[in-house]
Amino acid sequence: MKKPSVSLIFSLKVNGRDVIVEADPKTPLLYILRNDLELNGPKYGCGLGECGACCVLVDGRAVRSCTIPVEAIGGRGVVTLEGLGSEEHLHPVQQAFIEESGAQCGYCLNGMIISSVALLARNPDPQEADIREALRHNLCRCGTHVEILAAVRKAVVLCKTAAIGASPDDVHSAITEVQA
Repeated sequence: MKKPSVSLIFSLKVNGRDVIVEADPKTPLLYILRNDLELNGPKYGCGLGECGACCVLVDGRAVRSCTIPVEAIGGRGVVTLEGLGSEEHLHPVQQAFIEESGAQCGYCLNGMIISSVALLARNPDPQEADIREALRHNLCRCGTHVEILAAVRKAVVLCKTAAIGASPDDVHSAITEVQA
């Protein structure tokens, strides 16, 4: 006999906003983000935590939101793709993915960007092997891996120049060096 579902009230901090949702405690965070909060960054890919399309940052760490129940979030901060930047002020990783055409169909893009942001937060100067390791659980079915790797390498430069308050000309010079 199936147990009846129980709804509870959860207070979450998503993209810097405090939100209240009512859900079964076992409901995957992905469902809350997409269905209740209408955030479209995290995608439903496999539902098993294997493809990375549903990645979000939880306290700065990339996690698969399709496998983490809402009850496990507690008071931890959740950041989705929408919370990284705005159209007017993109996160450096988002900017790098645009400039390097790091997406084809775009389905994996959320997970690739979120995983890249998490990588650069813990290692601001990753080597190629570090980048590949950080992205190895994010699947791209279109084959844009070369462009994705180029985007992350460019993001390293953009994040460094943003951190030191460099001018746009300095950023352009640094990017030109990376591409040479």
